[in-house]
Amino acid sequence: MGVIALVMAGGKGTRMGTGEKPLLKVGDKPMIERVLDALMGAEGIEEIAVAVSGHTPGVAKFVEKFPIKVLKTPGSGYVSDMRYAIKRLKPSAVLTISADLPLVTGEVIEEVIRRYELCEKPALAVAVPAEARRRLGLGADHAFEVGDRLLVPAGINILDGGRIDEPKLEEEVLVTERWEIAVNVNEPEDLKIAESLLNHADEGAGHE
Repeated sequence: MGVIALVMAGGKGTRMGTGEKPLLKVGDKPMIERVLDALMGAEGIEEIAVAVSGHTPGVAKFVEKFPIKVLKTPGSGYVSDMRYAIKRLKPSAVLTISADLPLVTGEVIEEVIRRYELCEKPALAVAVPAEARRRLGLGADHAFEVGDRLLVPAGINILDGGRIDEPKLEEEVLVTERWEIAVNVNEPEDLKIAESLLNHADEGAGHE
């Protein structure tokens, strides 16, 4: 199944307090470049688009060097901009991913796609247990309950883009504790945690 990846990179990022958030570096690369690298290295991704807005002109210029489609959205909010962008893509399975997931990997993306293919539902949301985030020193903003578990959206979803206008789609929730998608960088402290985890992973790879 060919999946279109849509990177959401048009938000104001006000909690970071400086510059355009997707361009903040983790290690030696801007966060959005790390997300694009993961998508370009993942099997099953047929096309990549980046949703930008008037809030992120620097992002729009930066991503011009990549073999992707750039979609200008109104910048009126994550969900409304996502819907706006999806309507401008060809009907397909669309994987939406936030530009502030700098630790995501192609392997993780492939895992999400496989789970979507198996679930036989029109939508899949990825979530991280609130407790797993707390163990990493992260908060649990926007947490929701599923059964007796408190979960936090990971910023990755897949849905049938041809059904974007339907008010409610049946949804599978993929719960994972993988640190690669547990870190959404929303505040300066999150950036430090992402840097620490990346350095730890690099050190581990160096000892293999």
